Amino acid sequence: MVARLIHDHNPKRHTDIASRVDCFVVHVAPYREIEVVDVRPLPKSEHENITFRQADLMNPQALGQTDSLSCLHAIEHFGLGRYTDPSAINGHIKGITNLVSLVSKGGRLYISFPIGQADEVHFNAHRVFHVTSIFDHPSIQQHMTLRRFDYVDDSGDLHLDTSVIVVKKAIIFGCGISTFEKSN
Repeated sequence: MVARLIHDHNPKRHTDIASRVDCFVVHVAPYREIEVVDVRPLPKSEHENITFRQADLMNPQALGQTDSLSCLHAIEHFGLGRYTDPSAINGHIKGITNLVSLVSKGGRLYISFPIGQADEVHFNAHRVFHVTSIFDHPSIQQHMTLRRFDYVDDSGDLHLDTSVIVVKKAIIFGCGISTFEKSN
């Protein structure tokens, strides 16, 4: 679904932070170039549209701004030390700040993560966020406008371009997918 949104928006440059190569990245690569950034070392891709770059989002200045950025099912792992990154209790907060800083004015940020009834850390796994937690993040509040919200519910059903309000009462453990546009 996010690959289709990127296709339709047709940005000049699309960068991805730590999303799965065997899922999302291979859906984008057939029709456009995609730069994949991960803290882990990645092999050189045989696909002409995929460029790998090893970098740490906790030090984003070397990455440069982009008009399209995705981070799908990765932010919930930031700072938990599971993927060679150092442990940092607020790794996800710094990660969101740094993601927003990488998006140029008018650019889009596509971000997804597990959602539930409360913010939680599942030991040795990942974080789960209340569906509205991301909207309380200062960088999101100051610089981003929500363009659409999609989610996968507890049964695995995808709900397209819906209201966050509907999800708040209904979700136990799902996946929220937000598309933001940088306003300033």
